[in-house]
Amino acid sequence: MLKTFSKADITQQNMLWEDKEVKFDVPQLHTRLHSGEKILDTINHIEDSKGNPGDTGKLLVTNLRILWHSLVHKKFNLSIGYARIGTTNTRVVHMHTKGRIPSQALYILAISNETRFEFLFTDVSGETARREQPIFASIFDVHLLYQRTFLYRDLKLRGAIVQVGQLILLPDEQVYSQVQGVWNLSSDQGNLGSFVVTNIRLVWYADANETFNISLPYLQIESLRIRESKYGPALVIQTAETGGSYVLGFRIDPVERLSELFKELCSLHTIYTDQPNFGVHYDPEEARKRVAAAVEEAAQATQFKIEDYHELDERQEREINTKLNSYLAAGCAGALSTEQPTPAPVYCKELGFAMERIPDGYKLQDLWNLMPTKMTDYDD
Repeated sequence: MLKTFSKADITQQNMLWEDKEVKFDVPQLHTRLHSGEKILDTINHIEDSKGNPGDTGKLLVTNLRILWHSLVHKKFNLSIGYARIGTTNTRVVHMHTKGRIPSQALYILAISNETRFEFLFTDVSGETARREQPIFASIFDVHLLYQRTFLYRDLKLRGAIVQVGQLILLPDEQVYSQVQGVWNLSSDQGNLGSFVVTNIRLVWYADANETFNISLPYLQIESLRIRESKYGPALVIQTAETGGSYVLGFRIDPVERLSELFKELCSLHTIYTDQPNFGVHYDPEEARKRVAAAVEEAAQATQFKIEDYHELDERQEREINTKLNSYLAAGCAGALSTEQPTPAPVYCKELGFAMERIPDGYKLQDLWNLMPTKMTDYDD
């Protein structure tokens, strides 16, 4: 028995590379997007200050990468996949062509094939209002979302994806079927577990240990086969090069159930390849509203309002402090003086032990009340 489903007949154009590579001057880069790739935000009047100084272009923020293309020379463009971004930050630069006017710039350090690339995208609009606005905020937001949604795109081994026998579902994920009694043939003795088939990935986990699991998005499946093994007919899955190029084998009894699962996986793989869900969803307008609301709230918090403050009557505190300081000063002077004899201690009924005699005009309570027990509002 041999059944095969593979990507051998898929053109190179449909292979996903956009989020994992850095490319330059690709023909029709900004018009030929990958299936499922969406432009989430557009930033106009941006210059690639390192590679193409003097050329005004625009930045396109997609759910897989950052695109820049020149509006002056159509062939000049670049693509930076989020998986290759190491560092991002903003800085203030001075444009030479605009009388050294300060402007915002986005710095990106990317690493691809052990090569480091530095990019500097500068706002050349010259608009004063844009200097105070976070015009590059969408890039930081989408990059963070991409990092948090790797289970949609990448193979994961031994992850915290199963809890009490139930798969922890991702947003927009739906379970289509569950198959029990699935043997993982990665070891000689095999491990018994279960399959969970969803619209995004195939998950296997061991019944005896849920942390021994595999989360395999359809995006990382290179081929599916049913072939003979020393354990009988087995489902063999070859992962893509970006997924580690693993060969995974699973045995399911009876053979009829194995064939049904094979057909289901082939169908779901085809559907997902046509319309993949990369897990990155971002609304730039909603994000701008949140930023504006946060700025307004911060501005209100820093405003001084007279009605929020009350003048307190500190006369009681000053009176007590004066008495205490005078008492301590008198006591210290008496202790340092050698002419006057040290007064004999007296028994205090309130405290129950002997103590130094309190000078006339003072009460025992005055020594304990360093602060007034009750502060009253004082209004002029």
